[in-house]
Amino acid sequence: MANPSDLLPPDTTTHLLYLHGFRSSPRSMKAVKMAERVRRDHPGVTWWCPQLPPSPREALELIHQGTAGWPRNHTAVVGSSLGGFYATRLALDTGCRAVLLNPAVDPARDLAKYIGEQTNWHDPETRFFFRPAYVDELRTLAGGTLPHPERVLAVIAKGDEVLDWREMVARYPGVHLKLLDGSDHALSDFDDHIDEVIAHLQLV
Repeated sequence: MANPSDLLPPDTTTHLLYLHGFRSSPRSMKAVKMAERVRRDHPGVTWWCPQLPPSPREALELIHQGTAGWPRNHTAVVGSSLGGFYATRLALDTGCRAVLLNPAVDPARDLAKYIGEQTNWHDPETRFFFRPAYVDELRTLAGGTLPHPERVLAVIAKGDEVLDWREMVARYPGVHLKLLDGSDHALSDFDDHIDEVIAHLQLV
């Protein structure tokens, strides 16, 4: 008997993963808006937005374990900031369709100054310790050229106050690029871009 996913048009998405950024959570603005759109317009899509552990190695293990049973040709990922770095790693490993929102390009360098106790943006009572070993883990996870850049959309803001938009653009040659003249790191104007994100994902 044929697998139901084999009967779908190629490159459509039935399983969607959302990966939040550093000190963020599934309660982030973009994650919530994406979840609402998927639930409203694409109820047949499997949606997963896990709370990622502070250890990059453990985060990637969670991601790979959680998506291990997903149909490879019908899986997509959206990642914001550090989540964009993780999404890039997943796209490198699987060739899956991806959307990167102001993705972190060199988090090992950028997050070294955050070693120590940190709080969660959406729950300041939640604290975690960002360890020196996590910087080494990030360095280990850095990858090379995407195998299928045509399957990737990068939304990058020149107004990003945290990451350098030039580095982001240079890291992702050949992808579909939406370069914003303004905006900010959080993509506070995400409502203006969510339709394009949804269209790229080709959700069933």
